Amino acid sequence: MRAKLLTPVAIPHQSTRNPAPISQQQRLTTIRRALTDEEIPLLTRVAATLTLLYAQPITRILRLTVDDVLVEDGDVSLRLGEPPSPVPQPFAALLLNHLDHRLNLTTATNPGARWLFPGRRAGQPMSPTTLELRLRQVGIPGRRGRTAALRQLVLQAPAPVAAKTLGYSTDHTARLVAEAGGTWARYAGGDHTPLQDRRTHDS
Repeated sequence: MRAKLLTPVAIPHQSTRNPAPISQQQRLTTIRRALTDEEIPLLTRVAATLTLLYAQPITRILRLTVDDVLVEDGDVSLRLGEPPSPVPQPFAALLLNHLDHRLNLTTATNPGARWLFPGRRAGQPMSPTTLELRLRQVGIPGRRGRTAALRQLVLQAPAPVAAKTLGYSTDHTARLVAEAGGTWARYAGGDHTPLQDRRTHDS
């Protein structure tokens, strides 16, 4: 550019900060739509619910495998962190249905894929760009919905608990609690049983 060989160019900047979240009412309405609207492809409905219900980013959703879906005595749970998160109905039925109808398993390159969302390339899950496009095409606010979900979840549970269960860092969830005006700021892990009760129990 200094040598006048290149015209000025504008390089777009994408903020790494979480976008403004949708409202809680919008989030619940969108979850309901993802669970009930059969005109939306099954794969897209499952991905949307993982984003809006469990605050999972697309990159992490695409790293999930069929082994992360746990079924025991009719109860379904999902290994996002530790302990695994329970999956309520009707999402449990939707998730199990998706397991039986995953795409891209009939191609020569990916017949035995264990990814929850297999891609077209051998041994690889679906690309983030493809999944983002699917959500956008049906009007699902991916990043804004995930931000809303995470803020709501850290208001319902202490930041360390939410972080461990959802697979986030405690620093990240603690910052969100402070931004959202949560009341868990002084929470500390460990045994919170009153000392008097513990002495009685030990005796």
